[in-house]
Amino acid sequence: MAYIDLPEFDEMDPEIQERARPIMEKTGTLGEIFKLLAVRKDIYFATDRMVQSYLLEETELPYRIKESIALLVSKENGCSMCVDVHKNIARMLGMSEDEVEEVLRGIDAMDVPEREKELLRFCIRASRKDNYKMTQDEIDALKALGYSDTQIVEAVAITGYFNYINTLSNVFGLGRKE
Repeated sequence: MAYIDLPEFDEMDPEIQERARPIMEKTGTLGEIFKLLAVRKDIYFATDRMVQSYLLEETELPYRIKESIALLVSKENGCSMCVDVHKNIARMLGMSEDEVEEVLRGIDAMDVPEREKELLRFCIRASRKDNYKMTQDEIDALKALGYSDTQIVEAVAITGYFNYINTLSNVFGLGRKE
């Protein structure tokens, strides 16, 4: 239960309702994170644009990597609500139940190329508070594995997005039982 009052669908700004209606029609409900974001229209739409461009649109990184980042960073940040939401999204975007469970067991448990594991390790490192200590060598190591500058930027942007959304969820007690 959230620590602040969250608007119900009929209390939301009409523009937010328009954007959220397909979610309501498909799932029958809006999650607490959508309701929290709807407290402020500018925050809702800024966040929605990040979700669309980072996670839902086809980009340079495959959905499997993007959802692996989502799951790993959310787990690292202790955001059980986001982990639960992204387990479902990962399956909707084509990951099998076994692949999702591998991610949740940790990077070393994943049956993916070592190159991908290194990118995921980098993202976990980038998600931490001491990320200011990261070095050129760490970027160069990813480049040596064949990742482009734009792929690395995308991976870090997704990582940063999950630090942001996990913070909102955790601070406001989303997904917690009373």
